[in-house]
This record gives sequence, C-alpha cells and structure tokens, in this order.
Amino acid sequence: MPFIIWMTGLPSSGKSTLAKKLKEKISNLEILDGDSLMDDLVAGTGTLSDGLGPGWSKQGRLDHTKRVAYVAKTLLKHSIPVCVAVISPFYESRETAKIVINDERLIQTYVKCSLEICETRDVKGMYKKARDGGLENFTGVTGEYEIPDNPDLIIDTGNNSVDDNIKTILSFLKEKKLL
Repeated sequence: MPFIIWMTGLPSSGKSTLAKKLKEKISNLEILDGDSLMDDLVAGTGTLSDGLGPGWSKQGRLDHTKRVAYVAKTLLKHSIPVCVAVISPFYESRETAKIVINDERLIQTYVKCSLEICETRDVKGMYKKARDGGLENFTGVTGEYEIPDNPDLIIDTGNNSVDDNIKTILSFLKEKKLL
C-alpha cells in the first residue's frame, strides 16, 4: 500500500541519507528531496521560483511546502510510495502539507538531531556561512525551526545509526500495514 513519509528536521539532520537508504529497502519508493527539489522546481525563473532561494521568506517556504505536498499527493494517487525529505521548519508548513495531502497514509516524521551534530555533518558549509552572515533565514542559525509537537514518528539520527533508524521506519510501516 502506498504512503507518504514526510521527514522534517534541521539541515544536515540526516533526512536525505535516510531517504536514500529507505529506497534501497523499498524499490518503488519515490524520493522528494529538498536539495533536488531546489534544483528542479526553483532553478530558472517564473512562478515556480517566486520567493525562493537563499534567504527564503516564511511565505516562500510555505508556498514551497504546498508545491511539494501536491507532488507527493499526486504520486500517492498513482500508488507510488513517497519519502519527502525537506526541512519544513514551521508548524504551519507541516499543517499545510497535511491539509493538501489529506490522507491518513501521511506519516509525519521528525528527524531529531542536535544543532551541534548537524553542524559537524554539514559538508556544504552552510552553517558556517550563516554564522558568518552570508545566509539569511538559515534554519537553525538565523532562521527558526519549530520542533514538531506531535509527529507520527521520531527518528533520532544523533543517537542511532542509519541502519537502526531504517529498521525503526520499516517496523512502523509494517505495524501500520503499509508494507
């Protein structure tokens, strides 16, 4: 049965890593990754990219969430399981995803990891750039991240291995009869 796992967490918390590893276990899983989506949906000009890019405004992020949720919902309608790996830093953005998707097979997953660990994993140097004043509204440094208050699943990448976290996700999916 198809499903949508919506992973939210700080930059470099492990969302993309988990999504890629999960795809190894679920062959037809489609990944909607924040980094790739930026390249695919935001590159270029026009209405898709309005309000996005470095220093995203809150409204730009909310609009982007709607786009991602719509794509995920469309894939779900075609019986394709989806893993969304995006920061979605605001409570409002995650609620927007719930409203757009409107399906009980949406699993909101908080990828928990301390800011300190995330910074050590940051291969792109974004945290340093934000701390040096080079990035506005960078989530966790100059931009807000609202920790989910009631996610369906919490995955702790700061204290558990990728393999252990994947086992937890797969067990959850099996328990919900989605695998």
